[in-house]
Amino acid sequence: MNIKRFLSLMLAVCMLLCAFAFVGCSEGKKNDPTATHTVVDHNDNRVEVPNTVERIVVCDIFPLPSVLTVFFDSAEKIVGMAPASMLAAKNGLLGELYPEILNAETGFIDGSSVNIEELMKLDPDVVFYSASSPELGEQLRAAGFAAIAVSVNKWDYNAIETLNHWIELFSEIFPANAKADKVKTYSEDMYKLVQDRVKDIPEEERERVFFLFQYSETNMLTSGRKFFGEWWAEAIGAVNVANELATDNSVAVNMEQVYAWDPSLIFITNFTTAVPDTLYNNEVGNYDWSEIDAVKQQRVYKMPLGMYRSYTPGADTPITLLWLAKTAYPEYFEDIDIIERTVDYYRDVFGVTLTPEQAESIFAPAADAGNVKL
Repeated sequence: MNIKRFLSLMLAVCMLLCAFAFVGCSEGKKNDPTATHTVVDHNDNRVEVPNTVERIVVCDIFPLPSVLTVFFDSAEKIVGMAPASMLAAKNGLLGELYPEILNAETGFIDGSSVNIEELMKLDPDVVFYSASSPELGEQLRAAGFAAIAVSVNKWDYNAIETLNHWIELFSEIFPANAKADKVKTYSEDMYKLVQDRVKDIPEEERERVFFLFQYSETNMLTSGRKFFGEWWAEAIGAVNVANELATDNSVAVNMEQVYAWDPSLIFITNFTTAVPDTLYNNEVGNYDWSEIDAVKQQRVYKMPLGMYRSYTPGADTPITLLWLAKTAYPEYFEDIDIIERTVDYYRDVFGVTLTPEQAESIFAPAADAGNVKL
């Protein structure tokens, strides 16, 4: 063998060995339990998170445990969440599909107040908290946690866009489970389907919607123009009757205001135990709903409860949008089988198998899920 061929052969061998070494190092780093990568959360914090995450705690952002569970198609990583999240899991489909989530601890948090000592006992790899609680984030980081801020209102209460950004963040934290493109494509296609059908409804024929967010003998809360109700109403081609109210998040109203608005359609959230019969029969306090158009026409509906309370963003958001639109304008969506669409959505996007009966249960929620302290 001449020297030139020998050197060429040795060079090829060296390159091959280097390639094997690189792959080996990469695999070793990927499997190294101490390896981390950086993500930017919704408060623009740069957070070092472990490449391998086995234990997750969610603090004061109640829909997130359900979204994470569907994202993983498993609740085994969820070791802590708020009582409000647990109540929804027990009364909705989440606890049925993923009973292991019912083992998560809830005693470490009361409202947005976190007991750091109790949280430490859970030994989480990452902790999620609401981006609207930056002081909690500072407290968590000071205690040494990989704390990740997640926002519910950064995108003007647009439930579709919020869900897409949540899944995008999860896909960066947990790249092996990435679903950002698939979720975004489906949710935006669903939004377009609804928009295409309702966009030409004449203004005078648009439903006037009232969202009953919370309800008791002493308090009635709804959505003004800075809460999810406004977005839902606009997204289905309806009008939020309370959009004159500029208060951020939920806002208290009285019966006289509801009389003046006279909504033609009422949606009751799962943040209250009220159901349509509660209004039809005037079962709470001294409220009298009998002269409200929606009550006279028997057009009061309880919002779905699938993986979580559907008024907020969550895994159910695209299907909730379709259900709201079909409920408001049944004549425009006669060809839509909401149960079939629900089964297909969870299978195609998340790989989750639902029976038709389980899908139906989403649209017949238990009232007890609304017995929640916010």
